Amino acid sequence: MRTVQGAALDGLRARVRALGAEAPDRRTPPAAPTFGARLRGFVSTGTPRASAAALRALKARRGDGPALVRTRSGRTFLVVLDPLDLHRFYAEPVSLLAADPPEKCRGLGPEEPAGIGCSRGELRAQRRRINEEALAAGVPVHPSCGAFLAAVAEEAPHLTATRVLDLVRARHAVHRAARRIVLGDAAASDEELGGWLRQLRGGRARAARTVYGRTLARIQEYAAHADDGTLVGRATRRSDPAGALDPLRQAHHWLLAMDAVPGTLLRTLLLLGAHPAEQDTAAAEATRGGTDGELPRLRACVRESLRLFPVVPDLIRVTRAETEWRGVRYPAGTSVLLPAAFLQRDPERVPAAHVFVPGRWKNPDADRDIRIAPFSHGGGRCPGDQLGLMITAAFCAEVLRGHRLAGARPVLDPVGPLPATLDPGTIRLTLTRR
Repeated sequence: MRTVQGAALDGLRARVRALGAEAPDRRTPPAAPTFGARLRGFVSTGTPRASAAALRALKARRGDGPALVRTRSGRTFLVVLDPLDLHRFYAEPVSLLAADPPEKCRGLGPEEPAGIGCSRGELRAQRRRINEEALAAGVPVHPSCGAFLAAVAEEAPHLTATRVLDLVRARHAVHRAARRIVLGDAAASDEELGGWLRQLRGGRARAARTVYGRTLARIQEYAAHADDGTLVGRATRRSDPAGALDPLRQAHHWLLAMDAVPGTLLRTLLLLGAHPAEQDTAAAEATRGGTDGELPRLRACVRESLRLFPVVPDLIRVTRAETEWRGVRYPAGTSVLLPAAFLQRDPERVPAAHVFVPGRWKNPDADRDIRIAPFSHGGGRCPGDQLGLMITAAFCAEVLRGHRLAGARPVLDPVGPLPATLDPGTIRLTLTRR
């Protein structure tokens, strides 16, 4: 059986031979293959376009088997590309392949957030179960949909107050609705809380600790009066004898998670503006749609937008024990990376990979297709996927119900390959009355 050191040395010798250099001494300490680092913008260090080029080069050199690669930042990943490895990535239990908490969870010292997003191991599994109940995971229409959709409808006029819709307006409307959904109507106008959350998304560690304390104190004020229809109210009143989930810290993560909605909303509307027939179909659904929050066609458009431009382009897990992949052993603590953005746009495996085709989501098996994972799969699947779809589709419906997308920047080719990236900060949508 090969070892990780042997695999690394094989890769190193192959690279040296390709360069026409002398073979390395076998006593040289083993190192992960670094040719990915010499390809501009490898995974997690550059743009998805550059990452795709690096991953294609990786496939050409190594095939679809797992490859150990070091990035420019010096971090080493085991990159998986083959369908069999994807199945395993999604199927492994958290006891063997644990989620890697994001950077936002670090730097807060003893006050590290106690929400599910920053948890590890069995504690994460316990918190996830409680979190799923509050979010009604897997349920297309949340039990509190009446209140949630009312909040969306009442905040949507901020999107259409002028003829031009951009990220500033989208964030303003969505964040107001998010504070109402998570904490209650009283929080809608709390721009100070919104400012603290913005600081926590990208602030320095010392400032983050101070702001985090203020944020939790403010959330606690709202939670004390929140009704059962809010997310924090549902979490607070849920029986949790072990005290695994702190509703206040989880509410903080829910608010941060809602930050993905404005960009997804703008990208979806931009794509609809570039495809008039799809826009008319979605607008017709919005016009005849009731208050049940279903909107299947618009949800398909949101899913397709996320397939093309995922919020999380790379999924990362960390092994909690020694594991074996394709006959090679890897130690505990190995970071395993699944490049979701690349795989969802791989023309070798995904039909019309670079084209907007919301109809692909009509297939009931599409949501279980491991090649397409806008919300991940298995135990790592986002528990708020259905709620996020409901809210984003509802905002799209509010815009399309009374307005038509008459122009947009940037201009997208409706039939040609779509760009690899789409910065929502550059999107400008021109609205006209229907």
